[in-house]
Amino acid sequence: MTDKIFDNNQVTIAGEVVSNFVFSHDVFGEGFYCLEVSVGRLSSSHDIIPLMVSDRLIDVKKDYIGKFIQVSGQFRSYNRHEELKNRLVLSVFVREIEILEGIEDIVNPNSIFLDGYICKLPVYRKTPLGREIADLLLAVNRPYGKSDYIPCICWGRNARFADSFKVGGHLQIWGRIQSREYQKKISETEVEKRVAFEVSVSKMEYDEDALMIQEEIS
Repeated sequence: MTDKIFDNNQVTIAGEVVSNFVFSHDVFGEGFYCLEVSVGRLSSSHDIIPLMVSDRLIDVKKDYIGKFIQVSGQFRSYNRHEELKNRLVLSVFVREIEILEGIEDIVNPNSIFLDGYICKLPVYRKTPLGREIADLLLAVNRPYGKSDYIPCICWGRNARFADSFKVGGHLQIWGRIQSREYQKKISETEVEKRVAFEVSVSKMEYDEDALMIQEEIS
C-alpha cells in the first residue's frame, strides 16, 4: 500500500548546488537539512529548487556549492505559521542523491509526476498579451492520512481544459517545478521579496473525460 502511494508523487532534479546545508528539524535522531539547487530551463534562466535532505543520505557537514547533483524524491508541502496565518512551504523530499561530474548528459533535469485531486476551483485568466493561464491546487495523498497540497500552473490549451475541472476531480499531471519571485506587501511602506514554487504543467489527464492533452512549455 505504501509503495503504491509513493508512486503518485515522483520528482527528479539535476542541477548545481548553490547553498550550504541548513538544519531544519530531526525525527527520532535523523536530521533533515535544507539545500538549494539551481536547475536550468530551456531558456537561459534558472529555477532555484529547495531540497529537504536527510543526514543519512550524505555528509551534510561538507561544502557542495558548485557541485552538480541528481536527486529523486517527492514534492511535499507543509503549513508554516507566520504573520497570524499559515503559509504553504514546498520542497523536494529527497530519497536518493548522487554527486555528478556534470549535467551535460542529463536529458531532463527537472521532471515531476503527480496523481491527485483538485481541492480548489481552478482560476483561469489571460495575460495582457492574451496568453491563457490557469492556476490549480492539487491534493496528493501520503500514507497515514496525510496529503501534500501542490500549486500547479497550466498554459494555453491546458489552461482552457483546466477551467472545466471540478473540486474533487481526479487529475494526473506531468511537468517541471519552477520558482517565481514576487513582492509581498508587509505594510504601507514595506515590501518583501519572496519566492513561490509551483508545477508548470506540460501534460495532464483528467478522469472525468479520460482525455489527455499536451503542450510544450518553452
